[in-house]
Amino acid sequence: MTNPTLGGVTASFASLGDIILAEPETIIGFAGRIVIEQTMRQKLPQEFQTAEFNLQHGQIDKVVHRKDMKSTLVKLLQMHTDCSFTNAIKEEVTAK
Repeated sequence: MTNPTLGGVTASFASLGDIILAEPETIIGFAGRIVIEQTMRQKLPQEFQTAEFNLQHGQIDKVVHRKDMKSTLVKLLQMHTDCSFTNAIKEEVTAK
C-alpha cells in the first residue's frame, strides 16, 4: 500500500491479498481520523492508521521501503512459484 490508502480502496481492494505490504508511514484506513475521533468521542493515538500501527495489530504483513519493494516481491515470488520463473525476474531486477 502507498500513502494514503483510505476509504473504498482499503475496504474493497487493498486488504484482499494474501500478503499485504505497505510503505513506511503510509496512512491506511476506511474513515479519516477526525471522523473516527468524533464518532468515538475520544482522541486516537498519534500513530493510529499508520502502516506501523497496522503491522503491530496484524492488519498488514510487512512494512517495506519503496526502494526495497522489488527485491521483497522477488523473494515472495520465489517462495510461491517455480524458481526458474523467479530467477529470470530476479536477473531482470538486479540488472536495472
